[in-house]
Amino acid sequence: MLPFRPAGGRTHGRARVLAAAFLAALLGTLLPALPAAPAQAAARTVAGGRLDWGIKSSFQSYVTGPIAQGSWTLNGGAATVGDSRFRFHSATGGYDPDTGALTAGFSGGVHFTGHRKPDGSYEMDLTISRPRVTVADGRGTLFADMTSKEKGTGRVTTASRVPLATLELGGVDTRGGGTPIALTDVPAKLTAQGARAFAGYYTEGTQLDPVSLSADVRTDAGPGPEATPSGGGDGDSAEGGDARRGTFTEAAVDWGVRRTFREYVTGTLAHGKWQLSDGAQDGGALFRFPHGKGAYDAEKGTLNADFTGKLHFTGKNLDLTLTAVSVTVQDGRGTLAADVTHDGTTTEGAPLATFEAKRLTPEKGLIKLTEAPARLTADGAKAFGGLYREGTDMDPVSLAVAVDKKATLPALPDLGTDPKAAAADGKADGKQAKQAAPGQAAPASSGSTRTVVVLLVAAGVLLVAVAAFPVLRARRRRTAPSAPPQD
Repeated sequence: MLPFRPAGGRTHGRARVLAAAFLAALLGTLLPALPAAPAQAAARTVAGGRLDWGIKSSFQSYVTGPIAQGSWTLNGGAATVGDSRFRFHSATGGYDPDTGALTAGFSGGVHFTGHRKPDGSYEMDLTISRPRVTVADGRGTLFADMTSKEKGTGRVTTASRVPLATLELGGVDTRGGGTPIALTDVPAKLTAQGARAFAGYYTEGTQLDPVSLSADVRTDAGPGPEATPSGGGDGDSAEGGDARRGTFTEAAVDWGVRRTFREYVTGTLAHGKWQLSDGAQDGGALFRFPHGKGAYDAEKGTLNADFTGKLHFTGKNLDLTLTAVSVTVQDGRGTLAADVTHDGTTTEGAPLATFEAKRLTPEKGLIKLTEAPARLTADGAKAFGGLYREGTDMDPVSLAVAVDKKATLPALPDLGTDPKAAAADGKADGKQAKQAAPGQAAPASSGSTRTVVVLLVAAGVLLVAVAAFPVLRARRRRTAPSAPPQD
């Protein structure tokens, strides 16, 4: 004999089936609205970029002021940019677009000296170089290699990758995977280790100048950065040239004109800028005029070369263009000339600067002259509208000439993509880290995703309620009071 089952059990079973069917239908409706889970983003490599940082502007003023009576110099290709900031270059490192973790190390350094002693040494002697920024879990740190002379004792300390400053990212979301990845005016504070490495001039927690950086990123599987132009072709000569006849078709000359002039152009007086065209390149502390063609005589140590590129300075009461740059070397002395257009008037082949050039002898197929001191000529003084006098120290001149296919021209400092230009061209869409309101965390998900999650939770509650309904109903039957007795 089969056990007796009340009719209500079949009702409850049907309710559970209907609830399950309802939930399945609900899920079928909602799940298509969920965004597809993003594929794991490829690992990325940082290749090229810039970091602009004044370290501490009041410290700069102190160094060059009447108390310390000192100065600062740049090394390793570091440059200056308006508002007393130093520009470090050629970022390398890694980037995780899923977590926003970033590591970017830059080249270049700044050397501060002050309080000169009778023996010619300096009581204050501080070098900050190779800054490196890391971002992880919403926290940022700026490291640097530092050499300092301790205040009072004179003890010299050298350390690598000192955690110099903490970066107050608060709300900056570096996720996304675009290029360039950029951070602008991030507040920075001196760390305890940084205070010690700073030779005791400042204490932990001191506010430093804000940090701005941009870094180009590429997938590891992508093509590497464009190679620096070099000699090519078959045989023992550069492409299109003949080392035996002393001709060449691949050379470059690097010249920054004058650091203080660049600062004047972009500063508060001129409110200007410079533009490069026709192949000229910006190396931060210098400008490169490439694709040099010419001839040399190894025995006599003579050389002449013509380069491409155009450099145009504009600003308040300023309009100066340099093009058709050329270099000649003879009797151990070099001259850099150019076609100069000043306020609409052009002077062709004006000799702008002279520099020392020892006997030019190719080594491994490369004629190379590195940072030769240069002085302004009389014609150069006219070209600059009398801003500088004849004999004024200008930026050094570097020259490289490839006379063999195996020779490679020195790499130019890599500033990466200009984040402002990328944004203007629409190429930085979703690729630039954005500052949220102070204390606001980065969004965890989209609004549609949050809505779906809420509905799914509600559906789950409904299913539990339907499943529990038979139990609750049975319990009510057991505990309900009996009917009153009949009279």
